[in-house]
Amino acid sequence: MQLVRAHVLVCGGTGCTSSGSKQVQEFLTKELEKHKLEQEIKIVETGCHGFCEMGPLVIVYPEGTFYVRVTPEDVPEIVEEHLLKGRIVNRLLYKAPATEEQIPAYKEITFYKKQLRVALRNCGSINPENIQEYIARGGYEGLEKVLFEMTPEQVIDEIKRSGLRGRGGGGFPTGMKWEFCRRSPGDLKYLICNADEGDPGAFMDRSVLEGDPHTLIEGMAIGAYAIGCREGYIYVRAEYPLAIKRLKIAIAQAEELGLLGENILGSGFSFDLHIKEGAGAFVCGEETALMASIEGRRGMPRVRPPFPAQRGLWDKPSNINNVETFANVPVIIMRGADWFASMGTEKSKGTKVFALTGKVNNTGLVEVPMGITLREVIYEIGGGIVGGKQFKGVQIGGPSGGCIPNELIDTPIDYESLIAAGAMMGSGGLVVMDETTCMVDLARFFLNFTQAESCGKCTPCREGTKRMLEILTRICEGKGVPEDIDTLERLGRVIKGTALCGLGNTAPNPVLSTLRYFRHEYEAHILDKRCPAHACSALLVYTIDEEKCIGCGRCLKACPVGAISGEKKEPHKIDPEKCIKCGTCFEKCRQDAILRL
Repeated sequence: MQLVRAHVLVCGGTGCTSSGSKQVQEFLTKELEKHKLEQEIKIVETGCHGFCEMGPLVIVYPEGTFYVRVTPEDVPEIVEEHLLKGRIVNRLLYKAPATEEQIPAYKEITFYKKQLRVALRNCGSINPENIQEYIARGGYEGLEKVLFEMTPEQVIDEIKRSGLRGRGGGGFPTGMKWEFCRRSPGDLKYLICNADEGDPGAFMDRSVLEGDPHTLIEGMAIGAYAIGCREGYIYVRAEYPLAIKRLKIAIAQAEELGLLGENILGSGFSFDLHIKEGAGAFVCGEETALMASIEGRRGMPRVRPPFPAQRGLWDKPSNINNVETFANVPVIIMRGADWFASMGTEKSKGTKVFALTGKVNNTGLVEVPMGITLREVIYEIGGGIVGGKQFKGVQIGGPSGGCIPNELIDTPIDYESLIAAGAMMGSGGLVVMDETTCMVDLARFFLNFTQAESCGKCTPCREGTKRMLEILTRICEGKGVPEDIDTLERLGRVIKGTALCGLGNTAPNPVLSTLRYFRHEYEAHILDKRCPAHACSALLVYTIDEEKCIGCGRCLKACPVGAISGEKKEPHKIDPEKCIKCGTCFEKCRQDAILRL
């Protein structure tokens, strides 16, 4: 093995790649060659490090110096100053927003300090295309342990004792799910990974696939041994090309080393793994629709029972878990059920990965222990609300989840607390909203998504969500009537209770939760024809306060449709017939003379 003086880790996740990390890596390679350092310093392309807001990210080891927003032009200075002279390039360090303090080590940054990385333990630390790096971190030791030291029943018992619950939706206990499938009669069974991840703003599973694909393979192999499966499928949407590429590389590497395929490690256990690329339909996140898609049929759900554990893929007993669930399995086997169960709450053990997005300063991927409060995630990890604005609420669980208001910001994040608050864990999307977010419009956004993604098989989902969307659109346009609120609630309850699958059952959640906590905003739209957040353009009126206007002409020049008139140093006016309510004049005015009513 070649010994080197330093490692330079360049984030190669989708977020950093889109920000130019590939170019940074290319410049870095050339610069090291220029200084004849290529034998002393090794460049490692890693998966997502999580702090996408600050990408592209570069970390220099052994000291762990963390550089943010690195451009190709910054590379010569990093090489010259840091790698040759041992001096940190301070201007590229992360700067704490509140104190302006420059922080060299990423572990000292508040974004990382409160995180506990279990499923993401290798993401951002290893080259996902190199199986040796995974093995060097203890990879595949869990598989070896179960194959030679544990019976399938002992593996299931270990997972049950750990308290691991499904990380993709409702949180069903994983060990029990495995046990049901194992006990189902039949020699041929299937193990499936749901890596479809269709929630808007969610990229948790994709990051694990891109950053640590071997942990999924190992977790699935352990699950297959426990259940008694000989064959498995990873269902991943074709919109994730980098994830698919790295999965294919990882599967080939594992097969070459005898960690997949026939007679794994000489144990007598065999397991083949296939990738099924999906077309990106949200409904294929539902188990029965997903299996229909793997079989080559249209991805539509069916009535349950029979459950997949009884009759699943090609009518054989099948088990489905998502990426994050499997990613926890190897480390549970190696560190033990008690260790995993020591994290979290009484009923929600371990950690959860969230995609933190929206009106928060630090966006990205975070993994936190169950039981942490929303306030800690939003203010301590997320760095608070952008621009110091007022926190209004958080949509948790994606389009199947619900909205939790400011008053409940101290709600602990666990399965039961979120359901009690009208939301759900879902796959882990966490969208933060500030005072400028209209909650009626937000409900319309998520319902528009689920309505468009409805497969149309059952009437409640197909027709019910369409009617709800029509009502919400009418309200946002100022055409709502008082009866609309009751109609929305009634439709929501009916759809939840009668839709065929989980997509339909949960589709009304954003509407019902915003009605529960923000009913006054619905009433303001309907009764006062006013949007309290000033977000619904149809309900806005722009005018000019003549006492404040100094006639500077900034608004007049910026207006794209010529709706503003007035002489220089004289109060201006807005023609309501021409105004398209784009808000440009409001943003340009320095005198606060533009009124938005």
